[in-house]
Amino acid sequence: MALPASAHEALLTDQTSDTLSFVDLDTMKETARLTVTGKPAGIALSPDKATAYITAPDSKELIEVDAVARKVKRRLFLDGGPLGIAANPVRPEVYVADWYTHKVRIIDTKSLTVVGEVRVGDSPSGLAVTPDGKLLVSADRDSDAISIVDVASRKVLASIPVGKRPFGITIDARGERAYTANVKSDDATVIDIAARKVVGSVKTGRRPYAVALAQGNGFVTDQYGGTVTVFDLATLAPVKRIDTCDHAEGIEADAGEKNVYVSCWGEDVLLRIDPVKLVVTGRAAVADGPRAFGKFLR
Repeated sequence: MALPASAHEALLTDQTSDTLSFVDLDTMKETARLTVTGKPAGIALSPDKATAYITAPDSKELIEVDAVARKVKRRLFLDGGPLGIAANPVRPEVYVADWYTHKVRIIDTKSLTVVGEVRVGDSPSGLAVTPDGKLLVSADRDSDAISIVDVASRKVLASIPVGKRPFGITIDARGERAYTANVKSDDATVIDIAARKVVGSVKTGRRPYAVALAQGNGFVTDQYGGTVTVFDLATLAPVKRIDTCDHAEGIEADAGEKNVYVSCWGEDVLLRIDPVKLVVTGRAAVADGPRAFGKFLR
């Protein structure tokens, strides 16, 4: 089934209720709810946005969902502690961070089988892939560092110290910089990927979770602050702290950077933020405990 030219939907992993919520972003209404089980947390979408890949830490699985038909297609048992996940934009692969074994597993999406693994730092959490599909970046929470992995060779090219307990990680559209949300040091670290060095950091609210980029600004969800911290991408100067919700967690900007969407684990809602006016413009009720850790917009 062909996708529409412009998709307007969010898929939220509802960890507490063992479901996946589908939200129409034009109306800001939940339109469907799919049972997935296993306490889903991480999410990534295939390059064509037709398939969602979800990590289920409790059942130790990767779950493949047909996002168009809204049904579970296949499940892969992984063992360990699958959490963060990212899809390669040019290769038929997804990458799953294993919290307990300190590895990233490589899964072939055609066969839905594990075809390799890479030892990174301790307790890898968020994952992101450069737009050309050549590099994978892992936020290694308990090493206070990130790993840069060469996808083709499956080798770690560098380990770069960042803030304390990095969790979410985002790469910009040009594949030049990576941004980590550091839950223990209450800041975000900015890394020059090619130079393999830190270029700066930004103070955030309490317990930052993940980062989105839009309209020349960075947006960081502050779990314990009930806010989203906004900073200028060029100067790294603070811009504003937007009041949002209890336990703001997953965050992503749409492809046109017209809106930023935030999942609220503590209030069971999805928020929409105008990235120019820096105000909340919409709110959609969803199932219990939306986490949406990763890329969830289609």
